[in-house]
Amino acid sequence: MPSPSTSPPEPAPLPPPKLYDIREAPTYATSSTTTWDDSYKNNSEIAIVIDNGSWQTRAGFSHDHLPRLTCPPMVSKYRDRKAQKTYTVVGNDVFADPNSRGQAKTPFDSNVVSNFDQMETLLDYCFIKLGVGEGGGGVGHPVVMTEAVCVPGYNRKMMSELLFECYNAPSVIFGIDSLFSYDYNNGKTGLVMSAGHTATHLIPMVDGKGLVNLSTRLNWGGSQSADYMLKLIQLKYPGFPAKLQSWQAEALMKDHCYVSPNYKEEVANYLRPETLLEKDRIIQFPFTETIKVEKSQEELDRIAERRKESGRKLQEQAAKVRLEKLIKKEQELAFLKTLQARQESDSKRDFKRLLEQNDFRDEAALEKSIRELDKTIRRARKQDVGPEDDAANNAPPTFPLLDIPDEELSDDSKKMKRHQKLMKSNHEARLRAKAEKEAERQRQEDLERADAAKREADLPAWLSTRHAARAAVLTKIKDRTRLRNELSDRKSLASQMRMKSIANLASDSPPSKKRRRGPNVPGSGATGGGGNGGGGGDDDNFGANDDDWSVYRNITMGTNSDEDEEDNELAKELKVIEDQLLLHDPDFDRNDTQEAKSDWRSSLLHAFTRGAREHDVDDQAQANQIHLNMERIRVPEVTFQPGMAGLDQAGVIEIAGDILLERISDQSVRENILKDIFLTGGGVAFKGFDERVRREMREITPAGSEIRVRRAGNVLLDAWCGAARFAKMEKGGWVTRGMWEEAGGEYILEHRLGNAF
Repeated sequence: MPSPSTSPPEPAPLPPPKLYDIREAPTYATSSTTTWDDSYKNNSEIAIVIDNGSWQTRAGFSHDHLPRLTCPPMVSKYRDRKAQKTYTVVGNDVFADPNSRGQAKTPFDSNVVSNFDQMETLLDYCFIKLGVGEGGGGVGHPVVMTEAVCVPGYNRKMMSELLFECYNAPSVIFGIDSLFSYDYNNGKTGLVMSAGHTATHLIPMVDGKGLVNLSTRLNWGGSQSADYMLKLIQLKYPGFPAKLQSWQAEALMKDHCYVSPNYKEEVANYLRPETLLEKDRIIQFPFTETIKVEKSQEELDRIAERRKESGRKLQEQAAKVRLEKLIKKEQELAFLKTLQARQESDSKRDFKRLLEQNDFRDEAALEKSIRELDKTIRRARKQDVGPEDDAANNAPPTFPLLDIPDEELSDDSKKMKRHQKLMKSNHEARLRAKAEKEAERQRQEDLERADAAKREADLPAWLSTRHAARAAVLTKIKDRTRLRNELSDRKSLASQMRMKSIANLASDSPPSKKRRRGPNVPGSGATGGGGNGGGGGDDDNFGANDDDWSVYRNITMGTNSDEDEEDNELAKELKVIEDQLLLHDPDFDRNDTQEAKSDWRSSLLHAFTRGAREHDVDDQAQANQIHLNMERIRVPEVTFQPGMAGLDQAGVIEIAGDILLERISDQSVRENILKDIFLTGGGVAFKGFDERVRREMREITPAGSEIRVRRAGNVLLDAWCGAARFAKMEKGGWVTRGMWEEAGGEYILEHRLGNAF
């Protein structure tokens, strides 16, 4: 059995942490170095393909292998006061100037265009970059444009009007971006799961045609995930010295998040030290290192000597102050006992009047004060009463002037007599303290012998009493800590009531009898309410602002010595009980002690915020670090469990199960769809997304079902590439200008990759 003094083994040294730098501010190239074939500009049969996304706009010709233009759909209009001109900046150029960046707006509301004036400006930018429409006669090319699933008819009407009337497009076709991506990856029958910037859609495909009427939308996408990451980090590090930008949160999400194969199981083990060392990512933000002035060994020795001398003087002063307080408390205790003794000789009315004159409500309050004062004196006598304790073992000091009347002494002798009187009081106090210590030591030995006898007689019962005593001490410590925290908060009820009591004590006249009949404030000795006057309705609102709070702090400063002594007593008592349990309880080890639990190695909060290593508060590098651990799996998990982020919708797996098992009745079609679950969009780029979908789809489908899950070759660009290939190969579905003028703005021709009526 290990002894209580045995220290736990030192843990093995950890490898140096791997730091990850935060991304630099995004820079957007305004020109491309790629050489393009400009012969397409003069061929009116080559279509212009525009992937009109809410995160990025991509534009190019249908015969290009990649889009020629990729830019954020941002439009900024601002006034330059110096030049007295109004500038319009679009796309990548928005981020080049702080003025334009501050006025940047997007034409999208979620994934649907809502501001067509800004949309027109964005299309102007795209066509200028493509080099078409320079003559003013329109773009002169057919236009293929992506749109949202189940886009409103008004939105398509306005977009068609913009393309036909403003840009004089000969023909236009609209299609769904995720279906273009699926078609580009040679899909025929399957389930398309598209996680976009503002929403996630699930669309079944049968024989190359999208069943849009069976599609379902989840209102969660990349923008919501980035905002969720930002809120989690701000909540985790409220006092972080650097301001975290939204693009930084998006970068952290893309670089470090992944989808957990089993979220509940991984969360249960994530903050364990061995797991945390592997999973925790330390993000280092830029910081300025503070320069520490190195001192020589001689200077350090002189500083240490000065500190030692200062400490000795402080100890002497503290011992003197404790002794003076002890003498005053003994005198006060003697007075209170004398007052209590008068209860036998005085009548009840006279004794009650005497109690009121000394600020006591009744005999119980007097007895309580005597009991608490006696307890305080006993506790003070246990401590060292001064550095001259050894002198008490020598010959007792003499005080000859105390027996001589003051009339026979000179002025100097009277001063010496007062000094000898104080010295005599000190000497008697030391003797009483010594006797008290000896009696306390004897009492402790008797208690230890009795405790040992109980332990030998019935060990289980003795252990039960020790555990109960330990629980009681811990409860006291927690209650005192909670009360101290409440008193440090100026808005807490305890602080407000205490400041009201201070206001009563500081008032010129006592509070009215009406207020005296109110509830008592615990520990204050005064009744609730405040005010400078004694009127029943007067209240000066003391404690309503921060100035009153600073006064309150100054009043309470330096008055908590008794509380500190009681805290020390509780800590010593807890240490004694835990040492006994370590010796005699085989089920109680050092990891169960309060000291081990308060260690940073056992703190879940430390593991969550600072990882598996000790945190140095003076290190500027560590002060500018963010630890990503639980957030790495929590942010992508919202797609599968939207309730985690407060979204009242089903997850993608539940939606997929509802589409396959409830809405599609044909068994053969259902089996074919399960053989090709297609993932596209930036939200599926997380590591482990396809494995998680495959595992959970297997759990909700009938046993023996064949399930295949695959990703798009390029989850971001395949939508544009699919639209470009569709424009080259598909001949139907085009709406010409004549058809639009005849049938109306909302008219479309249905095709296999577009929305239906």
